[in-house]
This record gives sequence, C-alpha cells and structure tokens, in this order.
Amino acid sequence: MPNSTMVTEFLLIRFSDVWEYRLLHGMLFFLMCLASLMGNFIIVTRQETPYSNVLFLRNLSFLDTCYISVTVPKACVIFLLDNKTISMVGCAAQIFFVFLFSPTELLFLTIMARDCYVAICQPLHYLMNMSPLVCVQKTLSSVANSMIYAGFYAGNIFQLDFCESNVVHQFFCDAPSLLKLSCSDTLSKEIFIFTYAVAVAGGCFTFITMSYIHIFSTVLKFPAREE
Repeated sequence: MPNSTMVTEFLLIRFSDVWEYRLLHGMLFFLMCLASLMGNFIIVTRQETPYSNVLFLRNLSFLDTCYISVTVPKACVIFLLDNKTISMVGCAAQIFFVFLFSPTELLFLTIMARDCYVAICQPLHYLMNMSPLVCVQKTLSSVANSMIYAGFYAGNIFQLDFCESNVVHQFFCDAPSLLKLSCSDTLSKEIFIFTYAVAVAGGCFTFITMSYIHIFSTVLKFPAREE
C-alpha cells in the first residue's frame, strides 16, 4: 500500500478519559478479577464430588483464572495509568490465549454434560466410560484441539498487513477490531473464523442440549417414592 506506515504496535482505548471514571472502571475490573480468583480457589480446594467432576471443575476454575488474567490486568493498567500501548507480540498473545481458553472451557462443559449423562442414564458403564485415564485423555485432547484452533486463529489474523491506523477500539486486542484495521483482504479469514466458531460452538451446544434432554427424560421416568 503506497504512502502508508506499517503498524508495529497498537493503541487500546479506555471507556473514558475522565480520571474519576477511569478510577471507577479500574477498581471494578480489579474487584472482578479478585472475586474470580477467590471463587476459583474455593472450587479448586473442594473435594467432595467424584473424581471426574473434581478434575473438570478444577480445570474450569483454572481456565477461568487464566482467561480473566489475559485481559483484565492490562485493562487496569489502561484505566489507571497513561499506558495504552500494546506491542504486536502482546496483542497476538492476547488473541491466542483468549481463543485457547474459551473453546477449552466449552469443550470441558460438553464433557461434563457427558459425565452427567453416563452417571444417570448409564450408571453401570460409568467406571468404564469415565475412568480417571479417560478423563485425563479427554482433558488433554480438549486442550490440544483448542491450542491448534488458537494457533490457526492468531496466525490467520497476524498474516494480515496492518497499516495507517493502529487504534483498537477495545480495551483488549479483539479480532473483529483488528480485522477493521487491516489493509489486506480479510474475507477469507473472516469466513474461516466464522465457520470454525459456528462448528465448534454449535456442535458443543447441540451435544450439551441432547445430553440434558436425555438426563431429564430419564429422571422423569424414575418411579415416585411412596411415603
């Protein structure tokens, strides 16, 4: 693109430039992060449920902690300090980790729905279908698949050329905002991102819905307890 300057860093924006509002936003985000850390710590330290539930609840709590740590600390710096700059590498890291943790959480929720389905609808097969080894394999498979997806996602975004404006209209690096800043043709990237997201989210949602439909139908067939 002639007469353009290639972007090497991005500028994130705040909700407001008024100091009082910035302080309020920073405190709210900090308290939200603190509440999440405390709540997830409590969940991780509980061990009253069966092994598979403990494993996946701990994984979800760990992922929640990681997920909120990717964007909130930087947002607090943006709100409270006059530092809105993020490097290209930092921006790519934010996008990679966001799209690593969010699909993994969705896959874990799908596995937990399967766990409930087997425990209620197929109790005699529970120890075989949800053994500790199977749970670990499903956990590692979910993380590996999400890592591949996050790598392709971030790679597709940062294969583009960014020139002229470097202002991201978000307090973190958001893919739609970055696509608007690109001076390359983004249609193929948008189609890939949209198709994969719909396939993963739609597939997980369908599987979770069907699992709980089977669970509810099985529970409703249980004979009522006579007094």
